[in-house]
Amino acid sequence: MPKFMINASYSAEGIKGVLKEGGSGRVAAIEQLASAVGGSVEAVYFAFGGSDLYAIVDLPDNASAAAIAAAVGATGALSKYETVVLLTAAEIDEAAKKTINYRPPGS
Repeated sequence: MPKFMINASYSAEGIKGVLKEGGSGRVAAIEQLASAVGGSVEAVYFAFGGSDLYAIVDLPDNASAAAIAAAVGATGALSKYETVVLLTAAEIDEAAKKTINYRPPGS
């Protein structure tokens, strides 16, 4: 199953919600969100600095990741949301074996 990293920052209202229900409540909500599209959560970490939350999730496909991003984004609870597709070493090995003919701009 494809793996994704979610990188998010809470809005002021979103932080109020985190403070009200705690980190465990948010992790449970993220687990429920992933489960709703047939996925699962590997890890959730809270942080300070440029982002408030990092989650590693296994999701069936890109459409499921997009559905989660849309559902979360529509709430206004986040000021930033980014989904990063994570690739295994084997997937990079497979990509390296593909021959691509590409002409750079201006050549």
